[in-house]
Amino acid sequence: MHNLETLSRGAAEVANVAAKLVKKHFNDAHQITFKGTVDLVTEVDVASERLIKKLLFEKFPQIRFHGEEDGGEDWRNGAVWVVDPLDGTTNFANRLPHFSVSIALCHDGLPVAGAVVNPMNNETYHTWQGGGAWLNGSQIRVNNVERINEALAVTGYPYNRREHLDEIMDRLKVMLMHVQCVRRFGSAALDLCYIAQGIFSIYWENNLKPWDIAAGSLLVQEAGGTISRYDGNVMQLDSYELLASNTILHKECIRLLAEAIQLTSRD
Repeated sequence: MHNLETLSRGAAEVANVAAKLVKKHFNDAHQITFKGTVDLVTEVDVASERLIKKLLFEKFPQIRFHGEEDGGEDWRNGAVWVVDPLDGTTNFANRLPHFSVSIALCHDGLPVAGAVVNPMNNETYHTWQGGGAWLNGSQIRVNNVERINEALAVTGYPYNRREHLDEIMDRLKVMLMHVQCVRRFGSAALDLCYIAQGIFSIYWENNLKPWDIAAGSLLVQEAGGTISRYDGNVMQLDSYELLASNTILHKECIRLLAEAIQLTSRD
């Protein structure tokens, strides 16, 4: 197999081609279908995934593929591309210009290389295991915010939020009491990029899928950040919960999220 830097750069090249396709159709009237109550997909998600699959196979024919829309090979075994062809579809479908294309190479379920592209501002993030985190050719690092009340945080609302509203709101309530503020932008892949870049200090969200976070979680770790489950245990890509931080604030975030669980259990 190619070395990881080559694979990372190849993923970035393919993600950029797909990003151009997505951007080209930004202002179109979209064919929207629903995978769940509020989980939607457009014809551009599908077209982007098929383009990515074709280009990756041309560059790296020996590596298997798993995409959000059409599925594919078991991403937990061997070398497999794990792809979100349009992360932030709700934003895209409503012409809110904040979404991304995410491509990660996983080996036995662990991300080892990847890239995330923001189609609307030409930002390309790429990373590989042991190679650091990069934005448009410049290395990036998490920030060094030490005080929780100076930390800008970001979260997301899962597609099953109506069934779990109390626990979601309890986490938000506890965090809002302690951090500088909390944002919600709608693309998990970009939220992780912004942790890696030092914009956000803290990110938490549950019910995430492997393709949402595979590339971004590696970016955070290679930029000096920490990724875990809410309780601090090791996060797998199918753990369905993620806490990311600048590392300095990680233990305090674990404590605050545990405090939120106690609130929920008392209700």
